[in-house]
Amino acid sequence: MSFPASSIGPLQENPGSGLSYRLRLPQPARPRALVVLLHGVGGQETDLADLAAGVDPETLVVLVRGGLSLGPGQFGWFRVTFTVEGPKIAIAEAEASRHALIRFVDHMQSLHGVEARRTVIAGFSQGGIMSASVALSAPERVGGFAILSGRILPELEPRIAGREWLAHLRGFIGHGEQDPTLPLAWAQRADHWLDDLGIPHITRVYPAGHTLNPEMQADVLAWIGGLSGAA
Repeated sequence: MSFPASSIGPLQENPGSGLSYRLRLPQPARPRALVVLLHGVGGQETDLADLAAGVDPETLVVLVRGGLSLGPGQFGWFRVTFTVEGPKIAIAEAEASRHALIRFVDHMQSLHGVEARRTVIAGFSQGGIMSASVALSAPERVGGFAILSGRILPELEPRIAGREWLAHLRGFIGHGEQDPTLPLAWAQRADHWLDDLGIPHITRVYPAGHTLNPEMQADVLAWIGGLSGAA
């Protein structure tokens, strides 16, 4: 069972984190799991409405808006400049967003009575970056994370938790082989990094560019279903 992409609730504010969000409707009275979805830079929370629509109806799905306003209807988690040496990020902004998201996830779990092990955080592009940042630095908050056409920030390395704290995590990496914005090498680096950290994960490559294509969406939905439905 799934819901149309238009079944997204009104914008709400989360005072503890300072972030705005919408819920996928209808909201389950007693959710068995929590999925937090994060959009890419220059987008907004409704960008992932189609992905939200495919999640199991007993799961509470939250679409979060980035805390930085970059223009009319454009939001982000941190500013980034693409240079010949690679992406250069505003580290302080990325850190502020990471901490805000950790507070947000904690609050949603407490409010709706969902355990961390039944919580998944996933995102597209910069949203995928933030998903990995939250999961790898605060693994006690989530059971799994998905990086869709994103990467793991090298700047995150000193904040990654110890291997004993990461052991329960599960990951998903999806990337387009013709991605011109974040080349496939970033997904390969993430794959190797998760191997080194001992985190079980799935890595899938698609004949696509910098996009969340139907095949990637179907695969991550199946992965989320398996993870959030696990005992």
